[in-house]
Amino acid sequence: MVKGQLSYQRLPVHSEEGYCEAGCFTMKMQTEGIFEVKKKQSVCCSLGTKWFSSKIRIQILVIRQIFLLLSMCFLLGLFHVYVSNIQYVFPFTLGLLTVPPGLKVGMDFSDKGLNGQLFLKVILLDSPSTPGTTSTEKKDGGTTKPAEGQEEKKRWAIPINITTPCGDFYKRIPNPAFKYPFELDVFQKQAVLRLEAHDSVFVAAHTSAGKTVVAEYAIALSQKHMTRTIYTSPIKALSNQKFRDFKTTFGDVGLLTGDVQLSPEASCLIMTTEILRSMLYNGSEVIRDLEWVIFDEVHYINDAERGVVWEEVLIMLPDHVSIILLSATVPNAVEFSEWIGRIKKKHIYVISTAKRPVPLEHYLYTGNSTKTQKEMFLLLDPSGNFQTKGYYAAIDAKKERTSKHAQSFGTKNPSQYTTSNQDRAVWLSLLHFLSQRQQTPVVAFTFSKTRCDDNARSLASMDLTSSAEKSEIHSFFQKSLRRLRGGDRQLPQILFMRDLLKRGIGVHHSGILPIMKEVIEMLFSRGLVKVLFATETFAMGVNMPARTVVFDSIRKHDGTGFRNLLPGEYIQMAGRAGRRGLDATGTVIILCKSGVHDMGDLNVMMLGKPTVLQSQFRLTYTMILNLLRVEALRVTDMMRRSFSESHRDTQAYEQQIGQLKQTLSSLPPLDTEGQLSDLLSYYYTVTELRITAEALQCAVLGSVNGLKALSVGRVVVVNNKQHFNALGVILQVSSDSVNRTFTALIICEKGNEEGRGDSPNCSAFPHLYNTALFTPEGPCSHTVQKLKLQDISAITVKTLKVIPDRIIDNYNKRQQLRFRLDPPGQAISTATQELLRLVEANPGGVMTLDPVNDFQLKSVDVVEGTMRLRVLQDSLKDFSCIHSPTFSEQFLRVQERMSVQEELDKLLFLISDQSLSLLPEYHQRIKVLQSLQYVDSSGAVQLKGRVACQISSHELLLTELLFENALSPLAPEESAALLSCLVFQQKTQVEPHITNTLKEGIERVLAVAQRIGELQRDCGITQTAEEFVGQFKFGLTEVVYCWARGMPFAEIAQLTDVQEGTVVRCIQRLDEVLKEVRQAARIVGDSVLGSKMEKASLAIRRDIVFTASLYTH
Repeated sequence: MVKGQLSYQRLPVHSEEGYCEAGCFTMKMQTEGIFEVKKKQSVCCSLGTKWFSSKIRIQILVIRQIFLLLSMCFLLGLFHVYVSNIQYVFPFTLGLLTVPPGLKVGMDFSDKGLNGQLFLKVILLDSPSTPGTTSTEKKDGGTTKPAEGQEEKKRWAIPINITTPCGDFYKRIPNPAFKYPFELDVFQKQAVLRLEAHDSVFVAAHTSAGKTVVAEYAIALSQKHMTRTIYTSPIKALSNQKFRDFKTTFGDVGLLTGDVQLSPEASCLIMTTEILRSMLYNGSEVIRDLEWVIFDEVHYINDAERGVVWEEVLIMLPDHVSIILLSATVPNAVEFSEWIGRIKKKHIYVISTAKRPVPLEHYLYTGNSTKTQKEMFLLLDPSGNFQTKGYYAAIDAKKERTSKHAQSFGTKNPSQYTTSNQDRAVWLSLLHFLSQRQQTPVVAFTFSKTRCDDNARSLASMDLTSSAEKSEIHSFFQKSLRRLRGGDRQLPQILFMRDLLKRGIGVHHSGILPIMKEVIEMLFSRGLVKVLFATETFAMGVNMPARTVVFDSIRKHDGTGFRNLLPGEYIQMAGRAGRRGLDATGTVIILCKSGVHDMGDLNVMMLGKPTVLQSQFRLTYTMILNLLRVEALRVTDMMRRSFSESHRDTQAYEQQIGQLKQTLSSLPPLDTEGQLSDLLSYYYTVTELRITAEALQCAVLGSVNGLKALSVGRVVVVNNKQHFNALGVILQVSSDSVNRTFTALIICEKGNEEGRGDSPNCSAFPHLYNTALFTPEGPCSHTVQKLKLQDISAITVKTLKVIPDRIIDNYNKRQQLRFRLDPPGQAISTATQELLRLVEANPGGVMTLDPVNDFQLKSVDVVEGTMRLRVLQDSLKDFSCIHSPTFSEQFLRVQERMSVQEELDKLLFLISDQSLSLLPEYHQRIKVLQSLQYVDSSGAVQLKGRVACQISSHELLLTELLFENALSPLAPEESAALLSCLVFQQKTQVEPHITNTLKEGIERVLAVAQRIGELQRDCGITQTAEEFVGQFKFGLTEVVYCWARGMPFAEIAQLTDVQEGTVVRCIQRLDEVLKEVRQAARIVGDSVLGSKMEKASLAIRRDIVFTASLYTH
């Protein structure tokens, strides 16, 4: 048997050769230099990329291929077939390829001599020599060079019409990768068709519309292809929930979060976006056979703190990976997809749903007692019509009760805030009403953790569950808590929740212990929690719809102050109402506790456009150091490709640059010999003169004295499309201070009153260096016009006595047809003659008011500008070119050439790094890194920089502490306590009691932070040293110290006013920091510190804080 190599490649879609829609594979058998034959695979595949990992399958294919080829050779006598489209040969025996087979670009798998570490190899978009690239995208068909201007029209985002049914869906996909027990919606079918064609999609659908179907199909498809899928989510809790769901459906699913690693070799990996970013920076092997990346909750890109992570990942993903973006409805999905398509050079198909599967009814609720519990008024019907009738009915109901109260108890000023007893009355009446109408389960969104707890506590008298449900809740609760230690099961929060849950009431916010949150979520999804008081995070991602959603308030605190809910926030939360297949409509209720909300506010919140996706791209030290270390992608490339720079259409600019260069080359050459030798210098002087004069005029017209001078009777020089250096006199000044206009009488040529004729000299020379006033060649005429500030090029020292009303009335009268031939009135004639006399007496120009002496403008810019203007004006007469007979013609040529050149220079600047908005900050941050010796003067990453790369947040402070041995004198539990300042962000009223060693450690941390803050400020970064130091809070030092020393959780909870859930989350994040410090200690060779961090990590990883998630076990 002949030894051979099997290779396969993806071919372009090509109708002439009869390939399938998605393109099929070509098999190639090559012996060791004996012969080379190609034969098309007989079965066409609907998939664009297949991988064959099974050795048995490869051997069978090889044997079958050999027999086919030998029979062809003997029958036809052919030993050579021309091969035209071969792109890759995949020699299995020779190790890994630099570029994966059938793919244009991706990871660099070559050994760089660095312990086999894989590095990210992102090939730049404009790389001309990337193997396998063609002049156009393959899936667009054809490999010929696009016609001129074709690329300019190319759109990367392609909206899909989902209004027409997908009738031939089952014909096009007879054997789907995943079969659903229900009929798919049109938008889901369209998405599946695109996935089968291996295209990237952006699905922007309403809450509970079924976006997860698209993710599930991609996972099934990748399992069919024996490739990998990564599913990313913005929050760890959502990752855990999706792990449980997908594990049940697909089996081969892994989970990677900061503190958990389950089945990292699985074909479907669920992780947070930060983990994927880390994989890309470090060149993880997972990326090699990755087919899909699913980004869930893409609207999280708007998050100011973490949104940048999504952009980094999207920019760095290799081109062979297809992208699935899932989002709530956003107005600019096409614009966002266009950006991704342009940077990835692939089409993104945009699929948006037009309406919710379960329509919503929005109500105002004003009840607060058994008597008024039915006071619910429809505000927005399922069709989206705003019901003003319902709004005024709610106001009347509230007014009637207020007036009755006033009659009984006397009037009081109504307060915006309500007491706890009033809140309790509202909740009791509402929940009794909803329970009677069988409108549970209810999610009550409350924008305060404390108010969530208080509302739940106030319902002590309410019981919403049957005895059977109580039994089920009790058994599930006991089973879930079995993994906790005895003492942890008696925590006050757990006992409080047990009592609430038995009565069908739950609370869900970040202060709740993670295991309790999961118990509540699971009981809610089973329908056993009837009322859930939750903060906004419950609306994020996981599909837990309710029958009814209630808004405790429509105002929230966003970290800086109180504001109304944004339309996007309201839609996201309200969207939890209405269970598909169970409810005909979902109910959304807004409580009017203190009064009815403003109609305008409600209208904007309910019917306003959702928040657009906006770039939150910013530079971080970790990003800069990682990119400098990787080398394949420059920091400026990352900035240029960010969504914040998406307005830069580099390709269009480059086309325009090519056209302008052609225009320049086609222009006639300039004559700069003899007298015209200083023509270019003259042009530059005139241009500077014009710019200086315009700047001075703007300063004058923007000043108080300048506007005072522009009063009735002032003679001005007018320049606009109709007039060139024409004298005019002001008749009227408008009272509008924003868009001020001036009515003026202006002299002109006879017949040019309406601006039909050409004004003399204006095309030959710009007026700013030709101060000669307009002189009529024939009889002098006049016009009355409204002038803008920019039409007035000079304010003269002259004033005239005029009668404005008579002039304006007479002029307006003569504009009427029957009075058009009447002679002008005495007032107009006198003013016109006075202006003409001024022109004849000063043909070279009337003296103008001086900005410095007359207008008293003493700023440096104005004084210097005035002096410069005089120098430039005096220098004009020294040029010899103005005496040349061909000066006019040659000057026009210079103007034409220079206008093209200026446009060209502008475009060249726009495509250069210098135009990047973040470039100055990049240079400032590089300066900081160089000062701290993280990088050298050439940008090479030094040892400190390599250490900082291992740290995800507060990298400068942690690295400096490491290199200053600040952690060396501390015990493991003291190190953990000190480092808690990096993960704790809340304010606390309790002063921690700590050891003297820890106090010294805190002082040292603050001193290092102060030094870094001052260095940043010195390098130009806007953040002050106080702001930098202020982000490190030491409120949990005592709690962490005691926890690391073995104190039970019930006791440490008494040491602080911080809620239990927040404490747990901080300790979990602290464990990730300790791991990073341990890794950094290994890089610098400090084994003592490394083992100390390991001990600290082991000390805090215990009991309820690190109990495994119910979703993963």
